[in-house]
Amino acid sequence: MKKILFASFLALTVMSTVAFAAPNDRVDEQINASFQRDFVSAQHVLWEKSNDYSKATFTLDGQVMYAYYSNDAKLLGIVRNITSDKLPIGLFTDIKKNYSDHWITNLFEMASDGSSTYYITLENSEEMLVYKSNGLNGWDLYKRTKKN
Repeated sequence: MKKILFASFLALTVMSTVAFAAPNDRVDEQINASFQRDFVSAQHVLWEKSNDYSKATFTLDGQVMYAYYSNDAKLLGIVRNITSDKLPIGLFTDIKKNYSDHWITNLFEMASDGSSTYYITLENSEEMLVYKSNGLNGWDLYKRTKKN
């Protein structure tokens, strides 16, 4: 399921505009009720529905977040963009030490099943690298793309 959430979120981050369904009008009542229980003080909720899941884009304490729900109203995961200084120290120092010739173009945290996974996109003039955190101290290459 994390691959579905990651692919969905990564696709959204590269799109300049996304059309969402109006709040609550196309989302199952059970899903909406679960969301309202899980995120009591959420604001500006917009829904997008696919065959496999529903996604709420919302603001919580001033931060934009994304919550993914299965069709049976189970919370699958929560995603939020972060800055590099919000990474666990081991992941932060690994990036600074090993990728000083790259710049960060995307970084987000995905929380699911009580744990967080981090995804970072690094670029330089020759390539784009996407890494997934491996615990709190290292990264695994998720995708490498050569630039022309």
